[in-house]
Amino acid sequence: MVFIDTGGWIAVAVTSDSFHEIALNYYLELIAKRVRLFTSNYVLDETITRIRYSFGHFQACWFCDLYEKAEKQQLITTLWVDALIAKEALETFRKYSDQRFSFTDCTSFTLMQRHALKEAFAFDSHFETFGFLRQPLVPPQKTK
Repeated sequence: MVFIDTGGWIAVAVTSDSFHEIALNYYLELIAKRVRLFTSNYVLDETITRIRYSFGHFQACWFCDLYEKAEKQQLITTLWVDALIAKEALETFRKYSDQRFSFTDCTSFTLMQRHALKEAFAFDSHFETFGFLRQPLVPPQKTK
């Protein structure tokens, strides 16, 4: 079972993303293996908004089509942030003032804990910092 974060979705959907090839291959591998995939309504909101503002309306709609296709094929389950999840996430947000967790990150952490999800498809270290396994592994960046 894998939770897909905003960074994972953006890397899959945006060909100019530096992790696009790695993300797309990983996403296709997960689908081929019929791994149960999860995301949240907050992650979808954040993903669509970031793609819209950074890459345009057409690209955001393309992502929506990709997501809806996966949902129709029952490849992904959307977990919903309700009042209880939001309250617990706010507590996490307040508690970790030393970290740069977004509120959406905190809702993801809460949902992952509630649903016993241990792995996140993400490219930032926030999930590792909070104790989850972050995939896919990214080779070290070459320096000049």
